[in-house]
Amino acid sequence: MTQADIGLIGLAVMGQNLVLNMNDHGYIVAVYNRTIAKVDEFLAGPAKGSQVIGCHTLNEFIQKLKRPRKIMLMVKAGQPVDEFIQQLEPLLEKGDIIIDGGNSHFPDTNRRCQELKSKGIYFVGAGISGGEEGARHGPSIMPGGHPEAWPHVKKIFQDIAAKVETGEPCCDWVGEEGAGHYVKMVHNGIEYGDIQLICEAYALMKNALNIPYEEIAQIFTEWNKKELDSYLIEIASHIFRTEDKEGKGYLLDKILDVGGQKGTGKWTVTTALDMGIPVTLIGEAVFARCLSALKEDRVAASAKLAGPKTSFNGDKKAFIQDIFYALYASKMVSYAQGYMLMREASKDYSWHLNYGGIALMWRGGCIIRSVFLGNIKKAFDKNPQLQNLLLDDFFQKEITKCQNGWRHVIIKATELGIPIPCFSTALAFYDGYRTKDLPANLLQALRDYFGAHTYERIDRPRGEYFHTNWTGTGGKVSSSSYSV
Repeated sequence: MTQADIGLIGLAVMGQNLVLNMNDHGYIVAVYNRTIAKVDEFLAGPAKGSQVIGCHTLNEFIQKLKRPRKIMLMVKAGQPVDEFIQQLEPLLEKGDIIIDGGNSHFPDTNRRCQELKSKGIYFVGAGISGGEEGARHGPSIMPGGHPEAWPHVKKIFQDIAAKVETGEPCCDWVGEEGAGHYVKMVHNGIEYGDIQLICEAYALMKNALNIPYEEIAQIFTEWNKKELDSYLIEIASHIFRTEDKEGKGYLLDKILDVGGQKGTGKWTVTTALDMGIPVTLIGEAVFARCLSALKEDRVAASAKLAGPKTSFNGDKKAFIQDIFYALYASKMVSYAQGYMLMREASKDYSWHLNYGGIALMWRGGCIIRSVFLGNIKKAFDKNPQLQNLLLDDFFQKEITKCQNGWRHVIIKATELGIPIPCFSTALAFYDGYRTKDLPANLLQALRDYFGAHTYERIDRPRGEYFHTNWTGTGGKVSSSSYSV
């Protein structure tokens, strides 16, 4: 009886494409789906003529797998993952491996690792990026979980993953428990930021400069040959050129301006808040989508709320270059913030994340893949203990090069009343991070005045807290101190 190298449950588009990718690389894959008809449809359609083995029951599915059994779940995150784990558990033996390839929240992966380890079953939480095309021809894969499972799945994952120019796979072991899904979560958060930054550049070209779509497409095509060379810039240039097949004009003009989201950006922001890390750009990107969802409110407000009526009257070509600088600089800030968050998580969870390796994993196959990530890898290869990406020599030089144009864009957009939340917050973070003395001394004085929350002094060691009886009528008792 032919036995499969790996099994996959969940034959939606991502699952099907991963199976076909594995088949192309010589692996025999057994497949199962809760709706059995999908198995037969897959075998009669996309998998026709392949080595894929279709199964109609979980028992049959398990019997088709080589030991140790490797089972990949490509099902909706949350309860469906737990339900399949519960169904699989009684059918598995010690040393078998369950892989969750969905967009699971990392605390769920932490929990599943702990629960399954006690039963002798290994668990891998693998973040996968690249969409349908990536799954079919080479995604970025970010596996974490039980290290004992890695040697058994390493070759399959690295074979099917995207490769960079040097041939290295965009897949390597990330860390224990939920580390893989955590890194994928941060990847998705950065993706939110990248998309919003591109949208702000587009809004300035369209609304401030009145540039037609074909010209915007050409600008993006040129940008894709420079420092902004990336998948998202590339596909944006295609979108600007796409005409509406159901009517006249461009498709972009027919698409409702209400942004959707699946939650991973929000997870990144709430995790950052819990850890006290100022991931401001991703936060603004999430809120920009929330604001876009208020379509009816915005339509009503547009008829009542006043704004500037001025129009752009400067050097158009120079301003397009300034938009390039604003996008490039803001992108640097976004990645710096994402890496700050991963550094804090690495400390909190003892994951020992390889930051240069993560940049390599994101260098190809994934949605945020870009030439830019090669510079990030070099920065962390040069200094694995780098405290902040912006402190690397290359990024210091690049952001200095961008500054004047970046600031000019924000000033001009403010004068014209064009919202650019991510360009603005990126600059606010940069200026705040490089400022030796912030006005938080007044913040602490105010907190101590109304709530006796105490403060530290610049002329005393850190960790000593003081309270002042500001009015002369308060007591000497202070509130307990805490930090986020």
